[in-house]
Amino acid sequence: MKKILLIIFYSISIFNYSSVMASEEAKYDIIKSTDVYEIRKYADRLAVEVVSTTGDNSFRKLFNYISGKNKKNQEIKMTIPVTQTEKSGNMTMQFYLPSKFNKDNVPYPTNSDVEVIIIEGGYYAVIRYSGRASEKNFIKHKSILEDQLTKDNIQIQSSPIKATYNSPFTLPIMRRNEAMFRVEYKN
Repeated sequence: MKKILLIIFYSISIFNYSSVMASEEAKYDIIKSTDVYEIRKYADRLAVEVVSTTGDNSFRKLFNYISGKNKKNQEIKMTIPVTQTEKSGNMTMQFYLPSKFNKDNVPYPTNSDVEVIIIEGGYYAVIRYSGRASEKNFIKHKSILEDQLTKDNIQIQSSPIKATYNSPFTLPIMRRNEAMFRVEYKN
């Protein structure tokens, strides 16, 4: 009994820890929802990104930026999700910036590998899943989404995007992961 209570306490502690790590989620409107996926409409979003050509630690570079290693030495609260996608054959990781920032007040990076970008708004098809954010789990769900979009005659306009929402300390069953594509969608 004592062991079960410790496991429950540990699980709740991890859940609480992971839920306060991020201060803000990228805003969107749900345009369509099916049994498999939803279509979301996002506005333009400000982000920082690292394009990796050598397998270097993109997450660490982005984390350093929000930890104050920027031209204003300003700490920035973590937002969700963290996204990864392929651009021109290279892996790209992005942290979205809190909505209080715009092109005029954003702290610019001191590391030349980190770039401030605007992600153009638009429609995204998204499938949500739990478990580890492994490549195998992502590919499985990306494929399910891609197949369903093809069946529904929805045109895909981007490479697949992996979105993760939780800290690595969150139990896999409680994690929120997503596979998404930018799509052409007409209401």
